[in-house]
Amino acid sequence: MYKAYFCVPIWKTMFHLLQTNFTKAVTDVTNAGSYFPVGLQILFVVGLIGFLIVVTHLLGPKRKTSDKLQNFTSGIESHGDARQPMAIKYFLVAILFVLFDVEVIFFYPYAVNFRGLGWSGFWAVLMFVAFFLCGFIYIIKKGALKWED
Repeated sequence: MYKAYFCVPIWKTMFHLLQTNFTKAVTDVTNAGSYFPVGLQILFVVGLIGFLIVVTHLLGPKRKTSDKLQNFTSGIESHGDARQPMAIKYFLVAILFVLFDVEVIFFYPYAVNFRGLGWSGFWAVLMFVAFFLCGFIYIIKKGALKWED
């Protein structure tokens, strides 16, 4: 059996997991070693982010000129009041994008496990798509995607 690694430094724990039966430790979900790849990836990402922040801070230009200190307006001259109302169509299309983007994310678990889910999973996904199609048809009939203004 594996020891409890509460008082041992993390590098010793990782080294021990690499020396022992690594495949058993990773595939056995009841063992703390099954989280080793996730922990390793998190350590790598945090280290890379920290490294990139330090490097960009050290290598980046530090000359503050009057042009650099002005507000960035993406090259377009500002005109008018910033508080004028925007068309609701813009927000509606943005919400629709988020909605259908999330729908695509929900297809991933089905795509990974479609053989294991069988026909009941297929009918559930088909019903899921049908609900979204009904909403999409409703949006088209209401004219939410027409840009006449």
